[in-house]
Amino acid sequence: MIRRYSMILLSCLPGLTALAQQPAALQNGNLRLQWEQTSQGYSLKTLAVKKDRAWHKLPRSAGEYTLLYSAVKPDKNPVPVYDGNGKEIHDFPEEKYRYIQAAWKELTQGVQLNTAGEAYHFRPSSVSAKGDSLVFKAENTLAEITAVWRTDPSFPTDIQVRMTLRAKTEGYFSLASPTLATFRENELEWAGIPGYYQGRYLEKDFIKSGMYLQGIPAKPLVVRERTAATLSPFINSRDHITLAVIPDPGTGRDPWEKDKKTHSTWKLGLSLMNRKAELTPTIYHPVLGEDRSFMKKGETVELSFRYSLQPADWYAVYKHAANDIYRFPDFLALKETKRSLTNRILDMHRYVTDDSTSMWRNEDMNGMKIGAQAYLGGVYLSEKDAMKNSDYGAMWMLANIMNDTILRSSRLPNARNFKLQQQNTTPGFFHGSAGGQYFLYKSKRFTEEWGPYVEPIGLTYYMMMDAGNILLFNPDDAAMKQLLTGAADRLLAWMGKDGQWKVAYDHISTQPLFTEVQDFRPTFYGLVIAYRILKQQKYLDAARKGADWYVKNAVNEARFLGVCGDARFVPDFATGQSAEALMDLYDITGEKKYKEAAIKTARFYTASVYTHPIPSNAVKTVNGVQRKDWEISQVGLGFEHGGTIGSANPSGPILLASHAGMFVRMFALTKDSLFLTMARAAALGRDAFVDSATGVASYYWTNMNKGAGPYPHHAWWQIGWITDYLLAEAELRSGGAVKFPRGFITPKVGPHQSYGFAPGTVNGTPASLLLRQGLLQCDNPYLDYYCAINREKKQLFFILLNNDDEPMRTTIHADYTKVPVTPIEAETNIPVEIAPYGIRVITINFR
Repeated sequence: MIRRYSMILLSCLPGLTALAQQPAALQNGNLRLQWEQTSQGYSLKTLAVKKDRAWHKLPRSAGEYTLLYSAVKPDKNPVPVYDGNGKEIHDFPEEKYRYIQAAWKELTQGVQLNTAGEAYHFRPSSVSAKGDSLVFKAENTLAEITAVWRTDPSFPTDIQVRMTLRAKTEGYFSLASPTLATFRENELEWAGIPGYYQGRYLEKDFIKSGMYLQGIPAKPLVVRERTAATLSPFINSRDHITLAVIPDPGTGRDPWEKDKKTHSTWKLGLSLMNRKAELTPTIYHPVLGEDRSFMKKGETVELSFRYSLQPADWYAVYKHAANDIYRFPDFLALKETKRSLTNRILDMHRYVTDDSTSMWRNEDMNGMKIGAQAYLGGVYLSEKDAMKNSDYGAMWMLANIMNDTILRSSRLPNARNFKLQQQNTTPGFFHGSAGGQYFLYKSKRFTEEWGPYVEPIGLTYYMMMDAGNILLFNPDDAAMKQLLTGAADRLLAWMGKDGQWKVAYDHISTQPLFTEVQDFRPTFYGLVIAYRILKQQKYLDAARKGADWYVKNAVNEARFLGVCGDARFVPDFATGQSAEALMDLYDITGEKKYKEAAIKTARFYTASVYTHPIPSNAVKTVNGVQRKDWEISQVGLGFEHGGTIGSANPSGPILLASHAGMFVRMFALTKDSLFLTMARAAALGRDAFVDSATGVASYYWTNMNKGAGPYPHHAWWQIGWITDYLLAEAELRSGGAVKFPRGFITPKVGPHQSYGFAPGTVNGTPASLLLRQGLLQCDNPYLDYYCAINREKKQLFFILLNNDDEPMRTTIHADYTKVPVTPIEAETNIPVEIAPYGIRVITINFR
């Protein structure tokens, strides 16, 4: 017979008198907890989990509680932190990195370093049974604490705890989740806080662990919920047991509580250590010195959470937190779409072909006409004269599938020339590399965004990805092929003997820069492109060598680096690119290790997507407009960069969901529904962030619906990722019957890829992608579509997607003059029925 009790653990604070002695236990078919009374109070004697039909006992069960208290508000001045050699870190990050200075100062304050206030460690002094719960109590001169424990009948691997603190004096209080069990470093199989760091070892260098999220910080760092993508700090032991602490929904901050941004309100702290620096997942509420932590005598505060203890890996427990506790999949049922994604592409097509809205500029460089879009953000040496192109694959793709004369005649030739002039052709160390992301038209030179340096991954991005995508559409472009060859050979020359690259080289001295970190980025992908276009074995051999180093040192250790110079390369969407890069290498080589590494990396990248707080229909006011909570929800959106320093700290996630198509493909490969739910949650129903006039979404969540603003090149990235997502869904839903070849990843913002350079297949028939303004009209915003055509067989295909969880019954209106074709007995008004998240392909025969 299963015994079920709920128990509340209370610690004995100083001066507490021991009360009645009695045994206390919780047990069901999965978990067994037993306390014994000691001179210090009730101690957790046994913590065991059912594994392989036997009870597995954790070696160091504890049951100790911690209360933090400060009579005055904790000091917000930074305190010393140290590198791996024990040397105090000064003047870091450098002054020019203005966007991350505030976050670094917050990170190095006593509250986040968990040195603020006084810590009172104690064990419960009394226990009583109440229904299916156990209730523990303790008190001292500061507070009375009650904790109620019970096993969860809905999730038998979970233990629910509700703690209540009543203040007996005035001051600042913080409750910690009790230490259920502790782990030693050599017992770690994996540990992490989603949105922050993961790993299997402790890192003493605070720059690497605290800022770059490489390894577990070797101190009890407390991080904020604003970039904790899923609220579930976890530790997975080498015995394959995972312990996580999951706060109840509503414990953390709501990023927009009512009528203004509250994204940075700090209500919940998360850590992988307790105050004593013992490895154990821990949460804190309230946070000392923060929201609701100041209490007067007699006031109370609650902390409710659950422990999840499972004989499973970290990913299973993490998904349990997201899917079961925070009900992430339910979000899709709330969404209401006002405009289709295809409609946005067509609107953005008008936006990017208009010289005024797209801020297009043509300039002369070395006797050649070059073209790009004005960039009004900060750039090294800029006098507000920077120009930039973003997604070359999307540019060539849209020109081709829409047969757009403006793009083909006045944009693509000058954008191509921009690329040719961007390459360094001076003999020497930098020959073949990119002169910089940006062109400064006043001084007639290329430059990097944040300093006079050159990154090897800049070769992969701004030479090889872009040139590779152009060559897919124009394979006979000899000048572009020469550019790609020069870039590939420079990347080869810069690759180390073990297969790694440096982060950057100084322009003047050619010496390596940013040497405190390694290049944990998919730099090797440039050589994948070189092999696919140039067909030379040396490039494939080098790509495999670089990928092997990357898998061993980056993927297997969850150590990543970003590509955004403004955030000093903290991990970002380059992690998502790594997954696609490894899959592309797998597609070429057939080597299983690259597929496995790609899946592992994609799982890591899911931890860059918000799954909290639970969206609702609550009405809120946003810039004077009433919105339902789900409309402005962060749930389903990913980071530009998160963690302790990244842009998600002040600005929240981004709307540019470059990972959506890749996640759909990962679902097709693994059948892991989290990938598909995340893809759809990011892509669908985001109208509150889309500028109604242009179809362009704001970049950051905090901007809501302000459009591209001074960054018009963002529209090309949005055209690229939406196309990648829709065609990935079409392939998935059709079981591969609708499939189009993919090109290369776009630079910088994520793993989406280009299309339209070669025919695909639609139900066994070769067909080329096609879009036209006005070809199809439909008043149902849940209908997304792409078209394709086979002119030899005289067949036009309408590839229709229902992006709703309800069956669709609607009518599409076709204007065949927009192709133009003359249909054979085809209706102008076509009734359509499509199952929830289904697909229908309509074939139109024409003369």
